[in-house]
Amino acid sequence: MSAVLLGGQVFVHLLYGRFSRRNTLEQMVMVGPESLAISLLTAIVIAMVFTIQVAREFIQFGAISAIGGVLSLALARELAPVMTAVILTGRVGSAFAAEIGTMKVTEQIEALYMLRTDPIDYLVVPRVIACCLMLPILTFLALLAGILAGMTVAWNFYNIPPAIFLDSVRSFMKIWDVISGTLKSLVFGGIIAIIGSSWGLTTTGGAKGVGQSTTTAVVTALLSIFIVNFFLSWLMFQGSGTVPLN
Repeated sequence: MSAVLLGGQVFVHLLYGRFSRRNTLEQMVMVGPESLAISLLTAIVIAMVFTIQVAREFIQFGAISAIGGVLSLALARELAPVMTAVILTGRVGSAFAAEIGTMKVTEQIEALYMLRTDPIDYLVVPRVIACCLMLPILTFLALLAGILAGMTVAWNFYNIPPAIFLDSVRSFMKIWDVISGTLKSLVFGGIIAIIGSSWGLTTTGGAKGVGQSTTTAVVTALLSIFIVNFFLSWLMFQGSGTVPLN
């Protein structure tokens, strides 16, 4: 409930443009460029494993032309946004909870109030903006890296020409698939920042409390991402589908 209330406060503050610009830029650097390498590496490994598992079975059924398309759909709709969000939850969400939690138990939050600085403007809103802006970009880059990794595996391990692989990607993947992954990433970014900040602001009990808040924030954010992902997928991809198989 505290995270929900905090999310409402963040929305109101965004409407009035009340947030720290300098802190926002600092958080964008932390969430984006500093998380790029691990996000791309994760996407590459997952795409390579997925291609190995799919290609072997599709070749037996004579559906070579579908391998690239299936990989691209899986990456665009689910794997890229969800796995990138999971990586950022572990790396960024935990850092938000630990940093703000430490400020809370050392009474730095109270010091901000004495300086007539709203902690939501100074601490929370910049983190929400950074996650909501950077996570879609990281997801798109992870999608591109995953497709290239899958194409490399298909070519070197199964002798599937890149032209056939890319033609399959073009025929299967539509612009809506990329947009849906971007929208999911936007929502996931808000969830990570708000839950991490909320647990940080409600931390009590000294160093032990900071550790408990950090752990709980990560677990709560992960569960929230998985649950919200189900409902977003259900809303975005209803119907029988019209994906070509050859």
